Amino acid sequence: MTNALEQEDKLCDIKAENAILTAMFEHGVDAYVELCDVIDCETFSSKRNKFLYRALEKAFQTSVHVDLPSVMSAASQLGIEKHLTTDGMGSHIESLMQSHVRQDNLMNFAAQIKKFELARKMLKLSSRIALDVNNLRGDETIDEILAIAEVPLVDLLQEDDPSKQTELIGEGLDEYIEYVKENKCDQIGISSGLPRFDAAIGGGLRRKCVDLVSARPKVGKSVFGDNIAINVCKKGIPALMLDTEMSKEDHFNRLIANISGVPINDIATAKFMDDPEQNIAVMEAVEEIKAMPYTYASVAGQPIDKILNIIKRWVLHDVGTDDNGRTNDCVVVYDYLKLMSSSSISNNIQEFQALGFQITALHNLSVKYDFACVAFVQLNREGITKESTDAVSGSDRLVWLCTSFSIFKLKSPEELADDGPAAGNRKLVPLVCRHGPGMEDGNYINVNMGGSHARIKELRTRDEMRANPNIDGAIEGAELPFDEETLDGETDLTE
Repeated sequence: MTNALEQEDKLCDIKAENAILTAMFEHGVDAYVELCDVIDCETFSSKRNKFLYRALEKAFQTSVHVDLPSVMSAASQLGIEKHLTTDGMGSHIESLMQSHVRQDNLMNFAAQIKKFELARKMLKLSSRIALDVNNLRGDETIDEILAIAEVPLVDLLQEDDPSKQTELIGEGLDEYIEYVKENKCDQIGISSGLPRFDAAIGGGLRRKCVDLVSARPKVGKSVFGDNIAINVCKKGIPALMLDTEMSKEDHFNRLIANISGVPINDIATAKFMDDPEQNIAVMEAVEEIKAMPYTYASVAGQPIDKILNIIKRWVLHDVGTDDNGRTNDCVVVYDYLKLMSSSSISNNIQEFQALGFQITALHNLSVKYDFACVAFVQLNREGITKESTDAVSGSDRLVWLCTSFSIFKLKSPEELADDGPAAGNRKLVPLVCRHGPGMEDGNYINVNMGGSHARIKELRTRDEMRANPNIDGAIEGAELPFDEETLDGETDLTE
């Protein structure tokens, strides 16, 4: 046993452990977000480093950067303050805070101490196996003898990959039903603000799900995304907009136009100042937007792993959890899934595969961190006339992992004439809906987009309007004009 303990003491890299803690002090929550999926407090071999990591982890729930007082406060909340005030601990922490570590070296240090953690676990496992083998009586079967090593080894592997663990389907069922009873609601997911779309995909934007919306360029993907974010934030639910193309100022103009009713061009050129009513409307919209839990991040050119870290940081730090440790309601809007550079494609990987990896990673993150996501993707040329899942690049791989797949597109001249001006200028076609009924072939949700005000208005479905063609107005709350300018969509303002 003594030899085993001595060997275990050698299976560590204290310098790598200290480097990780230094990086967390130096780079703040960004370092923690990068590491938290790889290591935990048990990855550290040093007891004082274990306790310090736990305190830092707690501190990052409320702070972007930490200092000694915030770490000690977090330790006090965890009841481990005494472990950070032992002899030598103060100088240890001071030394860590005065050192410097490049953030791009973090994963190398994490991999190093993770390997030693696995080695220490295997050492303990081998000691246990040796003890069980020494206690053999001789009447065991071959299978029973092999199981002495096999069972604990499988358990060890499952510790690092909980998804492979098996359990009875009934485990936790009582707790789930109690949760459902205590959280009675009208619909399962978060409303997008588009009731018919919510119903088609199965009750809104659900946690652990990625709802995919596809469109051709200049049709209005970004306006669609902003409208969903606005609708979500007006309910007090945080939304994160990940933008791969537009500037923050472009979003400013659209958000203000959407809420104030003042045209985008009048806002961008400051013409609103010449009209007292418009001026008041714009300033009121500015204050409303400032109060929204709407977070924006430009991710143009960023690789997918960096984008996922932005999401993790936002969920962990800005959204937070409830008293039961469950992620609070929130929605991620990803505009849009695409290759960020030519380096994303090599001789061994094609574009559709690279896009598939992106949605796989996004889906896995939404499951792990329990958030809802609506993502956009660009239709290929077939999507101009074709309304099926193969109208999007890499559709098979994308559709496999999304919860719903919808097409958002301009109406054809024939559809505009057939549906009439009161039925809007665009249509939304839910094609694949894992949790909802979707729509029958030929049916779609009529949508009007006013490009000058960056507004999306969901109208009745095509079948509803054909069944009741004489209903006054044909659309609910049809306060927006459907003049030639609006029907044109002002495509230069929609992307």
